[in-house]
Amino acid sequence: AGITNGLAAGLGGMVVAYSLGKPRLAEHQSMLEEADRTLAGLRERSIEEADGDARAYRSLNALWTLDRDDPERIEGFQSAVEGAIAAPGAIMETSAELLDCLGGLAGRSARHLASDLAIAVELAATAGRAAERNVAVNLPLLEDDARRAELDGRYGGLGQRIDECARGIIGNMDG
Repeated sequence: AGITNGLAAGLGGMVVAYSLGKPRLAEHQSMLEEADRTLAGLRERSIEEADGDARAYRSLNALWTLDRDDPERIEGFQSAVEGAIAAPGAIMETSAELLDCLGGLAGRSARHLASDLAIAVELAATAGRAAERNVAVNLPLLEDDARRAELDGRYGGLGQRIDECARGIIGNMDG
């Protein structure tokens, strides 16, 4: 999911690169320059988050292989589950930030790259949905009912926001 966000940020960055300096888009140059910086940062963060997600899962998986009554598993399992939820949760946050940035490019970037912008939006939304699935698969492993409900609400709401934002951007581009 993190790598998919990186692709979305990279493709969005390409749209910006081919939009900067265009006379037709002169009034949007400062916004495009800011989007260029934002997308570069999100691209780097996405790769780091992909690595973090892999590390979090590796930690959880290592404990899973131990017997249920192993003291190391007992002591570290809930913390590892929290990590395996937080890592894709962070990817979801990045997806939402990407969509906020990409949405600002619609109608204010090179028209001939509208399909690339739409693909970047779809990639960011797909990354968010994939990360939400990774959150959802680990939530039942949390023993604390209140914490599980809190995280389910947080990431479920974020998933809805990601879907609505992506649909809105694509709808505005198509309409």
